[in-house]
Amino acid sequence: MADTMVDPILEVSGLVKHYPLTQGILIKKQIGAVKAVDGVDFVLGRGETLGIVGESGCGKSTVAKMLVNLERPTAGSIKYKGEDITRLSGRALKAVRRNIQMVFQDPYTSLNPRMTVGDIIGEPYEIHPEAAPKGDRRTRVRELLDVVGLNPEYINRYPHQFSGGQRQRIGIARGLALRPEVIVADEPVSALDVSVQAQVINLLDRLQNDFDLSYVFIAHDLSIVRHISDRVGVMYLGRIVEIGRDEEIYEHPTHPYTQALLSAVPVPDPEARERRERIILSGDVPSPTNIPSGCRFRTRCWKAEERCAVEVPVLAVPAVFRSVPGPAAHDSACHFAEEKQVVPPEQAAGEAPDGRADGRA
Repeated sequence: MADTMVDPILEVSGLVKHYPLTQGILIKKQIGAVKAVDGVDFVLGRGETLGIVGESGCGKSTVAKMLVNLERPTAGSIKYKGEDITRLSGRALKAVRRNIQMVFQDPYTSLNPRMTVGDIIGEPYEIHPEAAPKGDRRTRVRELLDVVGLNPEYINRYPHQFSGGQRQRIGIARGLALRPEVIVADEPVSALDVSVQAQVINLLDRLQNDFDLSYVFIAHDLSIVRHISDRVGVMYLGRIVEIGRDEEIYEHPTHPYTQALLSAVPVPDPEARERRERIILSGDVPSPTNIPSGCRFRTRCWKAEERCAVEVPVLAVPAVFRSVPGPAAHDSACHFAEEKQVVPPEQAAGEAPDGRADGRA
């Protein structure tokens, strides 16, 4: 795994995105805001994969859009190689965008149905002509099709002639066209069948080594995220509540929300399933227009006390673990952080009950 402290390629600090709520027709007055992202911090190291997980609506995709500048943040900074890209525009922003590309969630709507595969993958060369001479572009597109496991002869076909998995490979090829350094993958396999998910995840894994890529991999499937990620960040209601190496998060979670998420992961072994404690959260996720005071998870947390309503927990190594080095000593935004193993040991190790690899990807 990359050492993010030594060689960071992306540094996100205090990232905020609020969408204003207005009323009135002629004179619009802001009456509130949807706090989609409300203070996100993380570092992505060169050659590293950072997985981001959480419930639907927690702000994962909004973070992804801000990383590639499809959305402008309300506040905060996104530093690429030390330069804050949120302050860039024009040619400077265009140059940075070449190095940070995105793979979208839905392979059915992210490809223009009126364009051939060759035109879709080659379109980045029209925007960045310096990336490939005009006479070489068709050859480059054929090479990219081959790299992602598609027949180069498919270059003149249209998106409707491909399956979902093949379409996502086309999307990946388009993302690779400019030889970027960072790929932001926003739930790239959620719309695919399980067997196809495995193929696409293995493809992304191989491409990372071949092209020296760094990934921000966003998903809600915890097993897929663990398979591909070096570190994992858990988001809840616009903020990261726990972040650490994959084994720290999956085998030694300290935040109650992470523990609840892991307890919901399906376990194929009936005996292990019986031994596992299932954590059922009460209530619904609060509205991002009316976030609870203090700890935003307190309204659903079984550990909540009066302190949680008035004091916002800081994302840092909990005091109880600071003097005892170990896997539990990772950043967690909880006043009462406590290590709790909720995934059976054989599942936490990534093995099926018979000791073989579990075949997730």
